[in-house]
Amino acid sequence: MDILKDKKGLIVGIANDKSIAWGCAQSFQKAGANLAITYLNEKAEKYVRPLAEQVNAPIIMPLDVTDDSQMETLFKEIEEKWGKLDFLLHAIAFAPKEDLHNRVADCSKDGFLTAMDISCHSFIRMAHLAEPLMKDGGCMLTTTYYGGEKVVENYGVMGPVKAALEGTVKYMAAELGEKKIRVNALSPGPIATRAAGGIANFDTLLEEAKNKSPEHELVCTDCVGAYARFLVSDEAHLVTGSTVYIDAGFNIMAA
Repeated sequence: MDILKDKKGLIVGIANDKSIAWGCAQSFQKAGANLAITYLNEKAEKYVRPLAEQVNAPIIMPLDVTDDSQMETLFKEIEEKWGKLDFLLHAIAFAPKEDLHNRVADCSKDGFLTAMDISCHSFIRMAHLAEPLMKDGGCMLTTTYYGGEKVVENYGVMGPVKAALEGTVKYMAAELGEKKIRVNALSPGPIATRAAGGIANFDTLLEEAKNKSPEHELVCTDCVGAYARFLVSDEAHLVTGSTVYIDAGFNIMAA
């Protein structure tokens, strides 16, 4: 399977081997892609670097998306080493715990702005830096969740933030389409990742997803990776501006 042979991709959001971004990275690499992989900080590096080496990533660099200089350094390294970028995956989200666990109506201004900056606007900043490197077109992917479309109990402020992210995908797809750059959002069902651990009563969410979905199965990171692999390939050259569900059909069911 070489549908991504000679493609260069950036993966942002691997925390450990349970991450959605890791499932995607494995799928991309098996399909022939060369990957640049980032880690959040020194503490995260010990978990991420061995995984990046496992997929033979030639670029492994720190990236805290709140640090503009780090992001600029990353894209400069990609330009110097590869001269281009074919796709990127933005798979990060964060909200301060005190805001995430309270009502949206009680969310602090700082908490809301932090969640929006890291979970949404960082994708815009990446797109801005990636655009000049996607000289022959490309694909930008981000990750969202059904809680951005419908109210999901305990998802809190991340619901409005993911709604903004999905709107961003549509607008950037429209703006970048003339350059053959596609923008899409992956919307997996709940997966027991490190980030998901911050959501209250997450086990209940998993149980509900399994019971209500037509296939009565939970989604795995490999499932998401397979869909992501298709989206960044040339086979999906007419798919853009979409939020695609990988949730065993949960999103079609009535509440």
